[in-house]
Amino acid sequence: MQQTDGERVILVSVSVQSLEDLDADEFALLTKSAGAEILQHLYVHKIRPDAKLFVGSGKAEEIALFVEELEANLVIFDHALTPAQARNLEKIMKCRVVDRTELILDIFAQRARTYEGKLQVELAQLHHLSSRLIRSRGTLDSQKGGIGLRGPGETLLETDRRLLKIRMGQLKTKLDKVRQTRQQGRVARQKAAIPTVSLVGYTNAGKSTLFNILAKSDVYAADQLFATLDPTLRRLDWDGIGSLVLADTVGFVRNLSHSLVESFKATLEETLEATLLLHIIDSSSPEMLEQIEAVDKVLSEIGADVPIIRVYNKIDQSHENAKIIYAKEHQPDRVYLSAHTGEGLDLLRQAVHESLMGQIQSFNLCLKPAYGKLRTQLYALNVIQSEQYDDEGNLHIEVIMAPHKIEHLIKKLHLPLDEILGEKAKNFQPVLEEFELKD
Repeated sequence: MQQTDGERVILVSVSVQSLEDLDADEFALLTKSAGAEILQHLYVHKIRPDAKLFVGSGKAEEIALFVEELEANLVIFDHALTPAQARNLEKIMKCRVVDRTELILDIFAQRARTYEGKLQVELAQLHHLSSRLIRSRGTLDSQKGGIGLRGPGETLLETDRRLLKIRMGQLKTKLDKVRQTRQQGRVARQKAAIPTVSLVGYTNAGKSTLFNILAKSDVYAADQLFATLDPTLRRLDWDGIGSLVLADTVGFVRNLSHSLVESFKATLEETLEATLLLHIIDSSSPEMLEQIEAVDKVLSEIGADVPIIRVYNKIDQSHENAKIIYAKEHQPDRVYLSAHTGEGLDLLRQAVHESLMGQIQSFNLCLKPAYGKLRTQLYALNVIQSEQYDDEGNLHIEVIMAPHKIEHLIKKLHLPLDEILGEKAKNFQPVLEEFELKD
């Protein structure tokens, strides 16, 4: 679908018993996100799709009358059409006919801003086009004849397919280079022990709004589908954890074709390589369960085996209370919040902390004047609750953080664990030995 100003559209939602019923409101929102003007939204019920026209000849003629009466220049179907079905429908309706996949591709083409995003959109478009190369020209069995040019020849259709294949190969090579660059960045972060937290979820669930709040960023966020297409990464300091990378990814949608998912693998690799996934869910949506299922399906398709916290956003609209629900002790499973009002954001930070760092405890540390470097690192983590000096000049600090994190800091600076932690140091010996073996 090549978008132009003033596109006048008729939508056709088809309910077929043998196929998944899709959300008609979401279909309309997709169309508006593409910038089109919706003239009419028609609903069709079928027991099974018609092989020639998908909707049957009678309904196709009825849609054609609407096209003529409303002066529409485009008809969009909320299901995948075969090339033959699209061609047959265009003959009857005398205007362009596109399906759901082409609509999503058009939105992707409008949203892509980065070099990587544009490469992925073009690859997805060519992959879709390769199955729709239908020529209705005359005898084009061979391109030329004559001395030195005779031979089996090549049809125009074969030429187009060959050129498409060459271009797709070039795009895949360029995307492989992008993947290699991303992989180098991930390896560097892993060596520096910097965790990555990726936001995933259904499109328009509020990922970018939440990302902007957590990262203090200005990523484009709007109440429209696929507002974010290109992956965005920000490095930030998280209280009690230190440095981490926060990643915002493209939103998922139901009935997203496998070829589209495959084309956006480079973007989705940020999801595969994450330390933790935050699955952002629109808790106010009547289609919430179906949207969760759609995201889980895509995550399964790309082989994402990463710990997940489900974040139920927009509780200001669903009238839920901000809370954390645990799968078991110190293992957060769900967080309820509102990115719009800020309610529950502290709970999300706590849940991420617990998921990445384990159980949070309170410790009273005794630092000699020579241990100032440890105090500096604790301040950088923003975990110090209080501090005071005793008569001997030692600094007593109360901190709240994960046990293995504080132990690792003390070990890294080669300071005496028992002197700083006192009696609690006895609980750390096995863990300390494990760190020593790893390092």
